[in-house]
Parts: sequence; C-alpha cells; structure tokens
Amino acid sequence: MLRTGRPIGTIVDLTHLNWLAILAATVAAFIAGGIWFGPKTFFPVWWKLMGKDPAAVPGAGSNMAVVFGSTAVAAFVEAVSVAVVISFVAPATPGFGPLQGALTGFLLGIGLAAASSLSHRLFAGVGFRVWLIEVSSDVLNLTIMGLIIGSWR
Repeated sequence: MLRTGRPIGTIVDLTHLNWLAILAATVAAFIAGGIWFGPKTFFPVWWKLMGKDPAAVPGAGSNMAVVFGSTAVAAFVEAVSVAVVISFVAPATPGFGPLQGALTGFLLGIGLAAASSLSHRLFAGVGFRVWLIEVSSDVLNLTIMGLIIGSWR
C-alpha cells in the first residue's frame, strides 16, 4: 500500500478528479498566458528576440483557430496532469492546500517544463532569453494551476 491508501500498481482513476477545478485552472492559465505575451508585457521583446520583423503580423499564414485551440487543449492536458500529481501527493501531505498545490505546480514547471525545454530552445538557436521568457510563462501557468487545483480539493 502507498501512503495514499492506493495499492501499489493501481491504475490512475481520473473519475475522482475535480473537473471544475481543472477547467478553472485551464482557463486561468490560458488568460495568464495571454497577459504574459500581451503587447504591453513580454510579446514585443520576445518577438524581437525571435528575429521577427516588428511590423509582421503574428501568426500570419497560420490558422489561428488551430493555434488557439491547440493551446487550449495543451493547457487542459497540463491541468489534468497537475491534478493527477496532486491526487497522489495530497493524501500523503497533512494540511495540503493552495500553497502546497502552487508549490507542486511550480516544481513541475521547473523540473519538467523548464528543464526539458532548455536544450530544445538552445539547439533551435533562439537563445537563452527566448527560453527564459517562454518557460517563465509555463512555470507561472503550472503554479497557477496547482494553486487552483490545490484550493479546490
């Protein structure tokens, strides 16, 4: 038996997850990402660091419904993943709440999102500053997701 009360080797049961919290976390992260990459925040510097013409229209030639739809689906998958991790960590952590949820999301952001994407961005030749702007958004979003999901346990 694990400390969570689940037998070792138990298949993850997604039915016990708080789907309303997952949906709220998805929407909150999507909004936070929009603010992060807004015209008054990090978008202009990120765009310049990517070597793009400031007059160029972002997403030109792309199907923006696919871009935003895929981004929303990815955020939902991240929120489900954070919820699953929290469902295993919380029962073994007395007094698990919003702070612990945020910390769980933060650690997932640093340990998985940031660490795994660094070499991709550097080998792609876009540099450390582009990675830092992008991954900071990822870490923030996962922290927000953890906060929300941890609050609604």
